Amino acid sequence: MSGKMKTHKATAKRIRVTKTGKVLKRHGGQDHFNSRDSGKIVRKKRRDTQLSKAFTKTVKELAKI
Repeated sequence: MSGKMKTHKATAKRIRVTKTGKVLKRHGGQDHFNSRDSGKIVRKKRRDTQLSKAFTKTVKELAKI
């Protein structure tokens, strides 16, 4: 039964790959309850963050990118 792997849709919807191959994801917990966080954390949540190199290979395999 070896063949093509199906794309893991949940992963594919949550990540973005740049031209250079970096895998970006959004910070979690942005929707509400942000007033309890420090300003530094709230600003950090506005930006995308890069996945670690160790995790990038796994995610690319799941998301078929």
